[in-house]
Amino acid sequence: MTVQALSRADVKQVWAWLDAVPDPEIPVISVVDLGIVRDVAWVDDACVITLTPTYSGCPAMTVIREDIERTLLARGVDQVRVQTRLAPAWTTDWMTPRGKDSLRGYGIAPPAQQVIDISGIGRKASQAPVLVCPHCGSRHTRLVSQFGSTACKALYRCGDCKEPFDYFKAH
Repeated sequence: MTVQALSRADVKQVWAWLDAVPDPEIPVISVVDLGIVRDVAWVDDACVITLTPTYSGCPAMTVIREDIERTLLARGVDQVRVQTRLAPAWTTDWMTPRGKDSLRGYGIAPPAQQVIDISGIGRKASQAPVLVCPHCGSRHTRLVSQFGSTACKALYRCGDCKEPFDYFKAH
């Protein structure tokens, strides 16, 4: 079956298509739920997708860009331009509740606090948040290392089920 070229798909439809593009490092969360898709707009005849990477050196951005282009081209959007916007910097506050639930279901504890959160005033910077184990639900967890499987995660271990798990650090 041949896909007929669309001159201009509805922006809401493009967002829905992008919601099916998985993050290559954590495939259970879409690039939309991760919060890195900042804007979808039509500029002349091109569909322009604006992304903010989780951090400026994110190695997955090339794959994400290619996956977005491939997804939209397959749906008949014949001119796709993916651009990067570094400011404001991405924050875990941009993750959707569904994205955080997907992380938890995958065995990764989602951010335990918001980045813009005055409740942390007075808390010592070295004090790690109390996390719920994504495997068994226990709050008896402890930080093992500030560095997990990727730069944006820390490694924790549950004191009850004894399983290690990544924590997606708030930033």
